[in-house]
Amino acid sequence: MTKKYRVVSKFRFTFFMTVLILCLVTIAGTLLGFNTANSSSKDLYNVVEIEAGDTIWDIATEYGPTSSDARRIVEDICDINEITADELTAGQKIVVPVYQ
Repeated sequence: MTKKYRVVSKFRFTFFMTVLILCLVTIAGTLLGFNTANSSSKDLYNVVEIEAGDTIWDIATEYGPTSSDARRIVEDICDINEITADELTAGQKIVVPVYQ
């Protein structure tokens, strides 16, 4: 004796099947790695060798955008290199972010 099922509401059945298929596609895509996103932007840096007489302020105004506040650029350079503005020595190499 087999049991027969009857669809009472075609709308509810269609809605349930649509949601079920969407969930299965989402789960399969996640498990297979199709739903992962990689950042297309990458931080770029210039390596600058400090020469005698250079200051971090000069480097910030040279490598930073002209429309930006130089104090912010000095702070960024100090944070990235884990230095203070008075720790520069000739021959030292520091990393300066590229501003676009």
